Amino acid sequence: MPVESEWSLSAPRNITFEEPVDLLDVRLVNGTVNVVGAEGGPARLELTAIGGPPLQVSHRGGKLTVTYEDMWPPKPFSSFQSFRDWFSRKDWGRSADVTLTVPAAAGVAVTVVGAGTVVSGIGGSTTVRGVSGDTTLVGLTGNVRTETVSGRVEAQHLGGDVRCNTVSGDLTVVECTGGRIKADSVNGNVVIDLSPAAPGADLAVTSVSGDVAVRLPATADATVETGTTVGPVSCAFGELRVQDQFGARNITGRLGGGRGRIKVTTVSGAVALLRGPDADERADDRADDRAGGPAEASAETPAQGKVL
Repeated sequence: MPVESEWSLSAPRNITFEEPVDLLDVRLVNGTVNVVGAEGGPARLELTAIGGPPLQVSHRGGKLTVTYEDMWPPKPFSSFQSFRDWFSRKDWGRSADVTLTVPAAAGVAVTVVGAGTVVSGIGGSTTVRGVSGDTTLVGLTGNVRTETVSGRVEAQHLGGDVRCNTVSGDLTVVECTGGRIKADSVNGNVVIDLSPAAPGADLAVTSVSGDVAVRLPATADATVETGTTVGPVSCAFGELRVQDQFGARNITGRLGGGRGRIKVTTVSGAVALLRGPDADERADDRADDRAGGPAEASAETPAQGKVL
């Protein structure tokens, strides 16, 4: 029979959950949310600071929920717009700093207003929605979905499919080894660095006015179709064609056998395709870093190539 437990937290406190946790659902306003995946041991909650109404914590049938009474029960959002509308309140007047340690295989859903979110070491699916407040994702092997209005999203070492929506927040994804990556932005900048372990990645980026920079491994194996209506373009791959047709600028062609797909579309933002190191060169760079030698070039530093 499932065990049901509930807590109302109005002061800092630590809780250990002896029963399994398969799904974590967090909905907070202001403060910080830190979610860590662990291979062993029970799930744990550490509340280090709180202001405003108490947090309501519930553990039922493998689902751990951390939220407020007026945000309970959690209801699904039918669309990104309904999510933004629901969180348009101005009278929240609350804050909490929470760290949650859950099994690495658990699924995670975090919804925040004004709170910074960090999720690391999770193998299940991860969803983070935020109106403002930055999001950091590290070492996630499951599928990832993020939606943000104005907060930055920074991700490193993602292994699953990635889906990102942003209005004005910047998106940076570094060393992604997963499958499909889809990013939509209105005026936030997008920087994506694909790992040499994923030469045939499936990447699609759309933007209205934000700049887009994609660094592909030197061994990239993909069909490329990128373009901007009025923005500049640059390309570090001589195999690709850079064209200016009736004011629109495009980079097209095939790298390797064309197994993957790289598609970037923007209206007024700049588009840059950068050449990254292959796997051996990147390993040498990491060895230099550990030894205090030359650091690896940033994905935001364009390599020399054709520019229009």
